[in-house]
Amino acid sequence: MKPTVFVDGHEGTTGLQIHDRLASRDDVDLITIDPDARKDPAARAACLNAADIAFLCLPDTAARESVSLVSNLRTCVIDASTAHRVDPSWAYGLPELGSEYRERIHSLSRIAVGGCHATGFLLAVRPLLRHRFLPAEWPVSAFSITGYSGGGKSMINAYENDPPPALASPRPYALAMTHKHLPEMQIHSGLVTPPLFNPVVAAFYQGLAVTIPLPLAQLPGRPTLAAVHELLSKTYAGEPCVRVLPYDDADSHDAGFFDIQACNGTNRCDLVVFGNDVQAIVIARLDNLGKGASGAALQCMNLHLGLPETTGLPLTAA
Repeated sequence: MKPTVFVDGHEGTTGLQIHDRLASRDDVDLITIDPDARKDPAARAACLNAADIAFLCLPDTAARESVSLVSNLRTCVIDASTAHRVDPSWAYGLPELGSEYRERIHSLSRIAVGGCHATGFLLAVRPLLRHRFLPAEWPVSAFSITGYSGGGKSMINAYENDPPPALASPRPYALAMTHKHLPEMQIHSGLVTPPLFNPVVAAFYQGLAVTIPLPLAQLPGRPTLAAVHELLSKTYAGEPCVRVLPYDDADSHDAGFFDIQACNGTNRCDLVVFGNDVQAIVIARLDNLGKGASGAALQCMNLHLGLPETTGLPLTAA
């Protein structure tokens, strides 16, 4: 029998993308809820407990409520909110972080999908920490620029319906250094303290790039630019959803400019290394609605069900 799948909150940006992708697949059966009953706990509980896979595309409080409604031990919950990303009893839904992550996604029935900024940050930084190119005590910093779709319906409406002049310029936010992705960025990277994180939202719909500066000459062991690239290449060799772009190759940029949106419409994250042997940057580029949200959730579902993890997920732009 085909696995049954319910998307709790499919009216939002992430939920709608998950629902639409699943609707085009013939290897799962979708459970739908009457639109008038979507806020009725009893109706939601019935759908959640009838599902083999339940996606939660909800604010944190509502996601926790949905989890409390699940009594069927066979229901696997895949939560796209922030609510459970640092809960040790939940699998963290970024399998490229290591075989232990992939195994937990397959074996546990509670999976928390990583945040969009956190996904790029962790894929870039975790190998550097694990192989001691960066000390765990290092004050790692990151700059991230993203399209406005990551802010949900209210932000999309603000940008697309008679936006004020201020929205034409990039806007730094989370200025109190308390961004909701910081706990997962610290815990799953292995840093002793949270990174210094500067997110920026700009006037384009989707796409995201996280930039991590590396003062190579000041780091222990003084790693070279080529060594950083080689480490990332070896770490992600064979990973279908992570591509390390060629080292010192003009194809990695456009006449000196980097295209933030080149992964849009895919479930791929690109990693690229720029700089020299004194200073370098690592940039992680992904679609905040793909590998940063709905695509990552579906990749987790595929892994949990024992399917090829890229089933139904594009790896190149249309």
